[in-house]
Formats: sequence, structure tokens, C-alpha cells
Amino acid sequence: MAATSAGKTYHHGDLRNALICAAVDLATEGGPERVVLREAARRVGVSPTAAYRHFDGRGELLRTVRTHARRELAAAMERAAAREPGADDPGLAAERRVTALCRGYVGFAVEQPGLYRAAFCVPGPAVDEPLPVRPPAEPEILAFTLLREALEALAGQGAARPGGRPATAAAAWSAVHGLSLLLVDGPLRRLSAQRRGVVVEATLAMVVSGAAVG
Repeated sequence: MAATSAGKTYHHGDLRNALICAAVDLATEGGPERVVLREAARRVGVSPTAAYRHFDGRGELLRTVRTHARRELAAAMERAAAREPGADDPGLAAERRVTALCRGYVGFAVEQPGLYRAAFCVPGPAVDEPLPVRPPAEPEILAFTLLREALEALAGQGAARPGGRPATAAAAWSAVHGLSLLLVDGPLRRLSAQRRGVVVEATLAMVVSGAAVG
């Protein structure tokens, strides 16, 4: 992904990246609904016609933003894991990594709700865009890969039930993702920061406990 900053101008030959930066800005401000190719073009200072030379339509631009948002989510998880203190005991170290990755996941959702929504949006063509002959393939969701690998490492330190690990990873992701949605768009968004922290830590403890027996 070339987008690294929310620039409003562009250098010659770099219009595509400038449009992506503007679209990321839009998603950050208001979620995937705000990502419109014409608005991105306006922010960059070019005509919609110029923008359409780089993107077929809103769907393609939004898919690009989604890829960027998913990478940002995974990066936030990795940063949270890097801040976690190590442990001499491999089992404890594996447990701490799972917890930190999940904490980074929820933290990203709360701190960047617009990008979080964009990371899991389902782009579709605008009214005036033709339907694609073949839907684009879903890209890898790195956040889930990180969580799954960490859970596998944790399960490897205990007596996990044979064949249970894929389901355990999906269940853990569902718990963390569901909590994030409740905190961002659901009734839990009204919680104080202190109460939110208690709920987050209780959920993460449940995830780790389930992984140990799953």
C-alpha cells in the first residue's frame, strides 16, 4: 500500500496515491460511507475525470482503503504485542501475546472507528457503475492470521483438544470483533473509559481461557 499520509496535494505522476490518501482521510473521518471518488478528487484538487483514470469507481477505491485499514489494524496489534513484557515461561509468553494482540485489536477499533469500519466493509458498485463480471477475491485478513497463529502457539503449550484449534481461533476472533463493534457502534459505546477497560480485560481473559481448553 502506497498511502502513508493524508496529503491534499500530489506530485506529478502520483495522483493515484494522493487519491488513496484522501480516501483514507475520508474513511478516518466518517467510515466507509464517506469514501466517494468524486470527493477524494475534490480534496486532491483534480476533476472526477482525472480520478476515474486511476480507479474504475467507488468500489475499487473502497477496496483499496479497506486493504489499507486492515494493514493498519494488524500493525496496531503488532505494536501492542511488542509493548508486552516478555516471560521466561513459554506458556506465559504465549498467553501474553494473545492478550496483547486482542487488546491492540479492540484499541484500534475504539481509537480509529472510521478505519475499523472500513476494514470490514463490503464494497459494492455505485448506482452508475456496472456490476463486475467476477467478484474480486477477498484478500487475506492479517489480523485474524496473527490471532490464529498466536492461539496455535498458546495451544501448543497445553493439552488442546485435537481438531479444535480452527474453531477456537474463529470463536476468539468473534468475541474480540463482537466486543469491538459493541464498543464502537453498540450500547457499550456509552461506557466510561474505566468501565470499558474492565469489560475488555474480562473478554480477553475469557478468550485466553477458552484457547487453553479448546
